[in-house]
Amino acid sequence: MTPEQFVKIFYPHAKKVQDKTGISAVALLAQSAHETGWGAKAVGNMMFGVKDTDGINGNEQLITTTEYHNTAKVKYPVIIKIVQVGKRFKYTIKDWFRKYDSAEQSFYDHAEFLRTNKRYSAAWAVRNSPKEFLKRLAIAGYATDPQYAILMNQMVDSVNKRLPK
Repeated sequence: MTPEQFVKIFYPHAKKVQDKTGISAVALLAQSAHETGWGAKAVGNMMFGVKDTDGINGNEQLITTTEYHNTAKVKYPVIIKIVQVGKRFKYTIKDWFRKYDSAEQSFYDHAEFLRTNKRYSAAWAVRNSPKEFLKRLAIAGYATDPQYAILMNQMVDSVNKRLPK
C-alpha cells in the first residue's frame, strides 16, 4: 500500500476518533503509519503496536519487533538477538501485541489506551496538537526507540502532505 492509499483508507477512522476524543487525526495517522510501515505490517489489524501484557486470553498475537534498552538483561517472551548500539542495547524480540477484528476497532482502542493510562496524561493534555502530542508520548516512554519523537515529527509532515483537501 502506498502512503497515499494508507491515508485515504485510514483517515476516516482517525477522523472519527478525533471527533470523539479530541486526539488529532494527523497524530493518529502518523503514529499508525510508522507502527505499520504504511499498512504493510498491520498483522491482526494492529495499527499502533499496543502490547498485550498477559498473552493468555486469545486476543493477542506474538510478533517480532525491535526494542531499545539501557541494559542487556530485559526479559521478553522470545529474544532473537541483542546488539549493543553505543550505550544502549537494541533487542530483536517476539512479544505479545493486541489484535482486533477491524482497523477501526484498533484506532478506538488505542485512543482509550492513551486516555486511561496516567503515564500519557501530559500528552493527553495536548492531544489536538499532533507534533506536541507525539513528542509527549515519546517522553512518556510510548516507544523504546530513542529517535521516536523525531520519527513522529517527520511522519506528521508526511501525513499532512497526503490529507484530503
